Amino acid sequence: MAFDQQALSQYKEKLLIMASHAEGMVTRAVRAHIDRDEALAGQALETDETIDQFEIQIDRIALGLLAQQPGEFDLRQITCGMKIARDLERVGDEATTIARRAIKLMALPPLSSPLDIAEMTFLANAMLKDALDAFVSGNTVLARGVIPRDKRVDEMNKTYQDNLTELMEAGEVEVTVSVVIETFNSRNVIADKPGTDPDAGTVVIHEEEKAAG
Repeated sequence: MAFDQQALSQYKEKLLIMASHAEGMVTRAVRAHIDRDEALAGQALETDETIDQFEIQIDRIALGLLAQQPGEFDLRQITCGMKIARDLERVGDEATTIARRAIKLMALPPLSSPLDIAEMTFLANAMLKDALDAFVSGNTVLARGVIPRDKRVDEMNKTYQDNLTELMEAGEVEVTVSVVIETFNSRNVIADKPGTDPDAGTVVIHEEEKAAG
């Protein structure tokens, strides 16, 4: 029986939809933190169940595809997709953590010098989107472009951590600062997910190098 390429394409499309939900959840959680918006934080928390269900559905589809005894390349695509789904589920978990901490921070005094975290969130979400797009389309240029951007997010995270430490030393409420630090750590984890070898776009690079060799 010939391998069902259409089913594989649908499998990848479902991964893109799952990634879109994860990206939106991160955006809502961070915006809730910035705007101190408890309702928006609640919306982010509600999305977690949707992402969990997508992971279950993707694993079920993957098992059906594996039962067709795919060739080496298709096999790698399927197993990589399963790993991506797990990473996206973890992104949802981190967004849940951010939303819960945002709610906790709403009950605490705001920092006297709020940090501009929108850029870090934008970069993390863009990495997530580009990595998944690279995987689905087989775009090696896009895949290679994702990996070095993780360093920029790490640098931004370190700068924010240093700034928060300075605020704590200057007499800011210690509990408020410590919760904000934990929130930044979650954002950094989100940025790390799409760059993890051999997941997402990096599998595209692996196949290109294998063909060239």
